[in-house]
Amino acid sequence: MSEAGAPQIGPYIQTYRKARSLTLDDLARLSGVSRSMLSQIERGQANPSLATVWSLANALGVDISELIAGKVTEHEVRIEISSASFTPEIKTEDGSCTLRILSPPDHAEQYEWYELLFQQGGALVSDPHPKGTREHLTVLEGAVEVVAGDDRVMVPAGATARYPADVPHSLRARDGAARALLVMTS
Repeated sequence: MSEAGAPQIGPYIQTYRKARSLTLDDLARLSGVSRSMLSQIERGQANPSLATVWSLANALGVDISELIAGKVTEHEVRIEISSASFTPEIKTEDGSCTLRILSPPDHAEQYEWYELLFQQGGALVSDPHPKGTREHLTVLEGAVEVVAGDDRVMVPAGATARYPADVPHSLRARDGAARALLVMTS
């Protein structure tokens, strides 16, 4: 039960959750707050800690002050632009493959998104990621050979390969340079 004077944020969390077409399970996964705790909070049967409210606000994409103030506000449209010079890049040791990190850092536990730039013969070799991790590679230019465990396939421009990334895997440009988009989900 809530303490006297404490804001009842449960209905506002539920309003934001439903406006985003999220289930309790979805919000639990995004916020790290258990489904049962979310249910109790939404029904006003639990008074969440500040850390829990912070996690929920981040998962819902709202300012924590909106939840604490106990009011739903209309959001103005916000478009964020990151210039190319602020897009982080990682290069393989031999410099034959460049990974441009396109995903926002606050979503790294849910997904990672990269632009891959391969020189001819350039490769990205990876150890297994955590269990259940998958990669989705869309080749934009050239062709990329994907090896995942014992499976090997050539992916031409315009095609997308989806494969487990919780096994040793590699990507290699064949027959010239290549450019691709890679999304890693867990």
